[in-house]
Amino acid sequence: MTDHNTPPRFPLGFFPTPLHRLHRLSGRYPDYQLFIKRDDQTGLASGGNKTRKLEFLVGEALAQGCDTIVTAGAQQSNHCRQTAAAANVAGMACHLLVRGAEPKEYTGNLLLSKLLGATIHFCGEEIRAEHSTALLQELRASGRKPYHTPVGGSTLTGALGFAEAARELKEQLESMQLQMDYIVFASCSGGTQAGLLLGKALYGLEPSLLPVSIEKTGLGSQALEETVMAIAEEGRGRLGIGKAFDPEDLALVRGYDEAGYGVLTRAEKEAIRELAALEGIFLDPVYTGRAFHAMTDMLRSGRIEPGSNVLFWHTGGLPANFHYGNQLL
Repeated sequence: MTDHNTPPRFPLGFFPTPLHRLHRLSGRYPDYQLFIKRDDQTGLASGGNKTRKLEFLVGEALAQGCDTIVTAGAQQSNHCRQTAAAANVAGMACHLLVRGAEPKEYTGNLLLSKLLGATIHFCGEEIRAEHSTALLQELRASGRKPYHTPVGGSTLTGALGFAEAARELKEQLESMQLQMDYIVFASCSGGTQAGLLLGKALYGLEPSLLPVSIEKTGLGSQALEETVMAIAEEGRGRLGIGKAFDPEDLALVRGYDEAGYGVLTRAEKEAIRELAALEGIFLDPVYTGRAFHAMTDMLRSGRIEPGSNVLFWHTGGLPANFHYGNQLL
């Protein structure tokens, strides 16, 4: 994507990420051919899909002359961990606003964010707008020039990383002479989903998207579909995409998010064990475990049309397993 309307891209990851067939898993579900896109292998601080977003977010921050990046998330946020790493690569300071109280013991993503040198601010039960406003004011008063990105890096700038991912995938499929019918992935803050919608329109990527809802309550007062539509429509205008997005384009796979965000259930445990046992690949307890369970449930029920080629987009999250520990067993 080389357009004067888009920010410069700051290289952070190893792309393209691998795409390969899941041979043994396909044998378990013989009516389907199953594949995986390995964004757990992007390389930045143990990998994950947020690296794609951060290439554009950090690029924009540097172009604006910023020297500090501020973002927010849960204590086990993959986005926070990768943002801290990206800031280091770019020579920037990093401040993270996270939910909850400071724990006695740092584990998982929180431990890695701390090891990466991020300044972590514990905000209690809820991260409110005034938390980020106060921090940004404090940083500016101290002479810093901060760049602020919301939970998940889910702005249009971040979503451009996944518009480019759609191009990457199309090139891989063409080189492998493969056609996908469906792409299954976790959707929580909306940027990945919006980016893939934009990429489909820009590059003619054909598979249907099956974004699995991870958090049933959405982002604050806004439903996830509204967040995705807002980002996608802003991108459509900036990138010159003619056709408006239909609400059907935004449809989420619901019904697997009832336990709530970050709540480990038998479904996630079984999903993690299934892919590990059959393919030697680890999922995570919050995002990919839930999305993978949704996919296999849809395969068993026939909700995904039999005879289809199905791609599971692995968005990363390995470090969170070390936070949940024995709960996974």
